[in-house]
Amino acid sequence: MEQTQDFRPLHGQVALVTGASRGIGAAIASRLAGLGAHTILIGRDRKALDAVAENIRQKDGHVEACVYDVTSEAQIADLAAWVGRTFGRIDILVNNAGVGCFYTPIHELDPADWDRIINTNLRGVFYAIRAFAPLMIAAKRGHIVNISSIASKNALPNGAAYAASKWGLNGLSYSVAEELRNFGVRVSLICPGSTITNLGPHTGKDESKMLVPDDIAHAVQMLVTQEPQSFVSEIVLRPTRKP
Repeated sequence: MEQTQDFRPLHGQVALVTGASRGIGAAIASRLAGLGAHTILIGRDRKALDAVAENIRQKDGHVEACVYDVTSEAQIADLAAWVGRTFGRIDILVNNAGVGCFYTPIHELDPADWDRIINTNLRGVFYAIRAFAPLMIAAKRGHIVNISSIASKNALPNGAAYAASKWGLNGLSYSVAEELRNFGVRVSLICPGSTITNLGPHTGKDESKMLVPDDIAHAVQMLVTQEPQSFVSEIVLRPTRKP
C-alpha cells in the first residue's frame, strides 16, 4: 500500500519545548506536533509530561517525554548530546520553562526565591541555548523562541525578581539573535500579557478576558513557519479586552 505523504509544514523537523508538562508549554508542544514536528517535551513532572505526551499521540503527533531540569547545566548538556545522537538535528527550541512571581517586596524576598526565579527564567535559557545552538549552527538553520512576559516591558511592584528575570531574558534574546543570525539561526521573543496559567494568582482580573495558552502557541506557530529570508524578533501579545 502506498504511504500518504505528510504535507504538514514542520514534517521532518525536530522541536524541543521546555516546561511542557502543563499550560503554555503543553499548548506549544501540542501545536508543534500537530504541524508535523517530532516534538520533545521537557519538564520535571514525569506523570504530567506523560499525560501531555499521550494526548498528543492520540492526535497522531510524534513526541518524546523526557524528565530534565533546565537549571542543571549538566542535565541540559546530556539532553543536547542525546538529541544529537538520536535525531542528528534540532530545528526548533522553545524556552518556556519558568517560575512565577512571588509578589513580595524585594527587600523582603528570600534570596533563595531570587535564585529560584533567576536560575529557571534566565540561567536555564542560557544553558539551553549554549547546549543546542551548536547543532543549529552546524546545520546552518534553526529557530529559538524564548517565552518572556509583558512584565519585561513594565514596572512590576512586588514582583521585581520576576521582572528582572524577564528583562534579562529580553536582553539575552536580542543579543543572541545578532550572534546567530549569520549562521541562519533565528531567535525570537514572545511577551504575553495576562494569561490563564498556574504560575501565579490573577486577583482582580476577569479570566474570561485573559489570554489562554493556545494564544501563545499560535504565536509560536507564526514564528516557526516564516519564510527563511526573514524573522520576527519580538511579539508582544495582549488580550483584546483588558482583564
